[in-house]
Amino acid sequence: MNLKEIEYIVKIAEERNVTRAAQKLFITPSALNQQLLHLERDIGTPLFNRSRTGWTPTEAGEVYLGTAREMLRMKRETYRRLQDIAAVKKGTLSIGFPPERGAFMFTDVYPDFHREYPGIVINVTEASVRRQQQMIAQGGLDIGFMTLRDSQKTEDAYIHIASEELILAVPSVHPLCGQASLTGKGPYPELDIRGLKYEPFALMYRESTIRECVDSIFRQAGFVPNVLFETSRAKTIIDIIAARMCCGLVPYTDSIPPRKEVAFFCLPGHPTWDLAASYRRNSYLSMPARRFIDLASCYWKKELALPGADAGGQAAHVSTASP
Repeated sequence: MNLKEIEYIVKIAEERNVTRAAQKLFITPSALNQQLLHLERDIGTPLFNRSRTGWTPTEAGEVYLGTAREMLRMKRETYRRLQDIAAVKKGTLSIGFPPERGAFMFTDVYPDFHREYPGIVINVTEASVRRQQQMIAQGGLDIGFMTLRDSQKTEDAYIHIASEELILAVPSVHPLCGQASLTGKGPYPELDIRGLKYEPFALMYRESTIRECVDSIFRQAGFVPNVLFETSRAKTIIDIIAARMCCGLVPYTDSIPPRKEVAFFCLPGHPTWDLAASYRRNSYLSMPARRFIDLASCYWKKELALPGADAGGQAAHVSTASP
């Protein structure tokens, strides 16, 4: 197994198509196909199932790819260690974050990061938490920024950045709004969700990490919600509530800025989930990666600070010692 050959096979697996993989590798499809056929003859078995809908690894292919991805990860990690020792500020950094909120963070912190590390090329992926966790395990991401609970974490390393409260959103004309109580806890008055058990709800899609959190809130309240609409965007939930069609549960940051058509409330238990940076356990976290986490942490600590509360002003500390 040579590294060039490994890169070719991994790219075919990623693209599930020889032509697209060849385009990404800047070689001809016929040359890439010949490389694959030569390797399969040497091994004595196909590495991919070929079909019009996409190429998928065979059992032998999965074995090959497992080792291949680990070898590529070790190569990247070795180069990063050497670059840190030599103080060479160049290379690549692959970062993942969830749709919607991640883009705002990136546009805010990237200028500062680029001034410090102009030679670092950042590759950005917008992906769900579970997809990021997959990519980290396979070596496709150096860092993933995720919102989740402890029960949803994998065996990878997680750096806690902040906790975020989950907020109840209701049309502002709903008669139950007048029953909210001021407790001084959290950013909004409290309202018991049990009073909305017969109302329709718009919720995040079932595969999302927030949906597990939301479902547990309903279980604790003792009822199964009438789900009118499922979506991957919290903003869509707010828009539907503003149209007086239903109620919903969203993260605190998605209640900002306020809308006159929507009333926001804290739940009595003040449920939260965590925002964290994740990377592969026991892998080397380079100095540029640590710096990016620091900058992103500063950004999100300010975003998640409750009104009148101390925003902290400090980034989550990432030790400069090797994991």
